[in-house]
Amino acid sequence: MGSHDIWFDLLPAFVELKHKIAHAMGKTFLAGEDVHELNHVFMALIVFALLVYVAIRYRGRLAASGDGGVVPEQGFNARSFVEIVGEATLSVMSGIMGPEAARQYLPLIGTMAFFILTSNLIGQIPGFVAPTGNFNTTFACAIIIFLVVHYNGLKTNGVAYLKHFLGPVWWLSPLMLPIEIFSHLVRPFSLAVRLMCNMFADHTLLGVFLTALVAYPIILPLPIMGLGLLVCIVQTAVFCLLSSVYIAMAIEHHEEGHGEAHGH
Repeated sequence: MGSHDIWFDLLPAFVELKHKIAHAMGKTFLAGEDVHELNHVFMALIVFALLVYVAIRYRGRLAASGDGGVVPEQGFNARSFVEIVGEATLSVMSGIMGPEAARQYLPLIGTMAFFILTSNLIGQIPGFVAPTGNFNTTFACAIIIFLVVHYNGLKTNGVAYLKHFLGPVWWLSPLMLPIEIFSHLVRPFSLAVRLMCNMFADHTLLGVFLTALVAYPIILPLPIMGLGLLVCIVQTAVFCLLSSVYIAMAIEHHEEGHGEAHGH
């Protein structure tokens, strides 16, 4: 199996289904080429189903505890997994944008954290690929953050949000405006490419070790798998941290600073 193959490709019915879906989809949106790679879509659906199952289990464990989640679980299960990831994400967000804003945007950033982390980790399992190893998946996540950033920036600050694109003083506006617009347009591509390249490289390296090593196919790749686990966690944290920074910068109040700058 190649680096982009999954064990479902061993099923003729699944391969035929992929060909039919690809033919029905026609051309890709960004590149305008024929659709030929759909494994990341099916893997993303598997991740979605897995997270729904974990959420249902979490609610069940929480209800069965009888203490409203005050007492932590003894072992590692669905509830502890959700709480660890959720609390870590909220802690990082609170340090960037404050507790109130962090709780407001936790549903978005937390969802990204769970989806990206699970997608990264599932790629460590032989016979699966990480959905985040495909640019289409990571760009979809990044463009959601991009839209949320500017929507909430305008919602929070109104027209004053647009003033920070013009720079600190009015006579710098012709220079700062194209620079600021370009920097904001680059952000979703930067988020998407950073995550995609790291996960693609990690999965490819692991695949090379698993297929090339014959004598000790399980023992020797363990250091690579350990490094891959670290990469999965770090890349999830980086994506969520940068997303939180972008949102925090957008929703901070601009009226006073820009009013004084342009007034002078």
